[in-house]
Amino acid sequence: MTQEQLRLLESNAQKAPWKKFGPYLTERQWGTVREDYSADGNAWDFVTHDMARSKAYRWGEEGIGGISDDQQRLCLSVALWNGQDEILKERLFGLTNGQGNHGEDVKELYYYLDSTPTHSYMRMLYKYPQRAFPYQQLLTENAARTRQEPEYELLDTGIFNDRRYFDVFIEYAKASAEDILVQLTVHNRGPRPARVQVLPQLWFRNTWSWDTREPRPTLREARPGAVHADHPTLGRYYFYCDQAPRLLFCENDTNGARLYGLPAKGMHFKDGINDYVVDGVRGAINAEQQGTKVAAQYKLTIKPGESQTVRLRLSQKEFDDPFATFDQLLATRQQEADEFYGCLQENLPDPDARNVQRQAFAGMLWSKQFYYYDVTQWLDGDPAMLRAPAARRRGRNSAWRHLHNADIVSMPDKWEYPWYAAWDLAFHCIPLAMVDAEFAKQQLRLLTKDWYMHPSGQLPAYEWNLNDVNPPVHAWATWRVYQMDKKLNAGLGDAAFLEAVFHKLTLNFTWWVNRKDKSERNIFEGGFLGLDNIGVFDRSAPLPTGGFIEQSDGTSWMAMFALNLMRMALELAKTNPVYQEMAGKFFEHFLYIADAMTRGGDGEFNLWDAEDKFYYDVLHTPDGERTKLKVRSIVGLIPLFAVEVIEQDLLDQMPEFTARARWLLENRPHLAKLVSRWEEPGKAARHKLSLMRKDRLKSLLSRMLDEREFLSEFGIRAMSRHHLEQPYVFSTEDTDFTVQYVPGEAESSMFGGNSNWRGPIWFPINYLIIESLQRFYFYYGEKFTVEYPTGSGQQLNLQQVAHELAGRLNRLLLKDKKGRRPAFGNYRLLQTDPYFRDNILFHEYFHGDNGRGMGASHQTGWTGLIVRLLQL
Repeated sequence: MTQEQLRLLESNAQKAPWKKFGPYLTERQWGTVREDYSADGNAWDFVTHDMARSKAYRWGEEGIGGISDDQQRLCLSVALWNGQDEILKERLFGLTNGQGNHGEDVKELYYYLDSTPTHSYMRMLYKYPQRAFPYQQLLTENAARTRQEPEYELLDTGIFNDRRYFDVFIEYAKASAEDILVQLTVHNRGPRPARVQVLPQLWFRNTWSWDTREPRPTLREARPGAVHADHPTLGRYYFYCDQAPRLLFCENDTNGARLYGLPAKGMHFKDGINDYVVDGVRGAINAEQQGTKVAAQYKLTIKPGESQTVRLRLSQKEFDDPFATFDQLLATRQQEADEFYGCLQENLPDPDARNVQRQAFAGMLWSKQFYYYDVTQWLDGDPAMLRAPAARRRGRNSAWRHLHNADIVSMPDKWEYPWYAAWDLAFHCIPLAMVDAEFAKQQLRLLTKDWYMHPSGQLPAYEWNLNDVNPPVHAWATWRVYQMDKKLNAGLGDAAFLEAVFHKLTLNFTWWVNRKDKSERNIFEGGFLGLDNIGVFDRSAPLPTGGFIEQSDGTSWMAMFALNLMRMALELAKTNPVYQEMAGKFFEHFLYIADAMTRGGDGEFNLWDAEDKFYYDVLHTPDGERTKLKVRSIVGLIPLFAVEVIEQDLLDQMPEFTARARWLLENRPHLAKLVSRWEEPGKAARHKLSLMRKDRLKSLLSRMLDEREFLSEFGIRAMSRHHLEQPYVFSTEDTDFTVQYVPGEAESSMFGGNSNWRGPIWFPINYLIIESLQRFYFYYGEKFTVEYPTGSGQQLNLQQVAHELAGRLNRLLLKDKKGRRPAFGNYRLLQTDPYFRDNILFHEYFHGDNGRGMGASHQTGWTGLIVRLLQL
């Protein structure tokens, strides 16, 4: 057992708080819903990037490469100044949703390179230009571009072309749980000597401005290069700075004079360090060497091709010489991280694949965030502030007053998506379970807690609209994480975890049944279901035709949900027979959903199109008309996901469940006929439940595996390429609605236009396709084959097809024979430069034809699923 595994055991047993400090700072707190106190809900404009350096935040903190404790009371991050910028580089810059031609987007280059699960060792890289950062150029150029043009990125400005930049490596190593070493190594990659100020900052989150009863903590200089940090609940910490740099103090308070024209009142505001360093305002910092925010000022001149190092230590312990064993401890933690991942990657011999996988894990682990949001407090306002206007109290998220989040949560992306999303989180837990199963289980449990889950049974979607609806994949993730954890623990499953989540998810399932089956026909709606612009209309808004949409994806997700809960109940029934009855309930519900999808809830009109051999959404208008919206998209592939295979041995242990299943199939012959026959076991006496018999499965896969339609060189597209030449058009009296295959960035403004589901490749859907094919293979075995690719004449079994699809997805990030990574696109610097080419970005989605990475550039959350695919 490695040292990191021992630390995980200590942490899980609560013997040592190894996770108390971690990378819990977000990369963007400005422009978030939580910080928006406007009457109109315009979060992007209420606190802007320009305001951020001067405004104290209410609900969280941000910083470059930062850490904090698990309640984000004490924070540490890195600030830089190249002598050219008009502001300190304290936070990452990006465009708001209205500024970018494809929505919001971070305009920086940074990479998460390494992290252990306990954060005993972490490493990241930030690339900082030596010339003035092109803030205005990025704004102006993106504003001038249309939706038909690509985004204008930092690389496009040419600012890195002659290597006039610094590589800033940020490393953390824990000597003990609350004794943290920090090493900042700055490389001058340019041709000439260059100056840079490195300003590591330590500060307390502002908790005192919102409630006058909250005491103000203090930072004060104890001796040259040393700070005492005293907090009423966190206690005392010592911050040591090697070489005794000058310490610059101010307060983490809003500069009301700059932002709102208020009197300055002699305060040293949040932006005091910026004003002192950049503008030379001596009075901006506190000469008494105390405050609630401090920076250590290191002025470095670095020769070309060389580097300099800054060392820091944050500890509960008091040291006379805090750096005596610093280098040895850092090297030990690096070696232990190598040992931990060495064990994990024993069966992954390719060094490039190992590098990609390890950085994917790093991105997952760095993307943890302290997420704080008390909706009641946010709606009503704080005791020390003016009461919120009535319109605001009835506005966004006002139906979620019970919600109180103050936890470490896995984020999709800490800049573009610095808030959890229900279905993203479920996918995150699969790769997280490979390195820290307890954390993965804790995350899945978290969203079902009473202070997250709505009393109605709804799971919170995301902070922009907690009431929106994400695909119900929580049960799937719970069952998969349970299985992974059981395997890691020599067959001993965490039944308490499974049982706790199962009970809450039965409430969630009931919410879906009661709220999203408008006609009570087992045909479900759901809204956009995370797929943004995939449909003809905005599926979360009132339809221009009136009526509602019977959704192929919503109904299929519910079929999958029912099977997941059935399987969980069968597992729990091994030790408590009561759960056999619950398993029977979900078995029956699945059958009725399958019947509705196949024959229609009224026995006439269903979601399967016999002519196209594909599933479609159906528009149901107020006059009773039903129209199939014949868009070939992944909406019609999601029925693949509703598949479960049960061993005969398990059924033999479940007499009550088996009797109920047999009664249903004998007395409801239309159900038995329309799904795979329960009494017809497949490979090794296994029984299958799915929405499709063999003929429909083959027909659907024939389209999916056709390179003229869904099958790209790099995975399954979100929409068929058939719609490139033949767009789907739906006409009303007022306008024509057109859906066309768009392999790159969105050309539609639906949902802000920052994501596109009309052609690109998305990892979460591809992952579920691969897993579903494996489940079908588990039942059918090697004799059931399909043509792959369609029209090639090559016949493969479904396990082989799954393996081939995984290989296509892996090729997005792995080097090809020419040493190029498709996800890097045509950027020569990324493809060939030794300081760029092996640093990986994990994009939100990928171009449907050439594989170029697009959308959020650091959404390791679900793109991190590659860690599993690399080992298939």
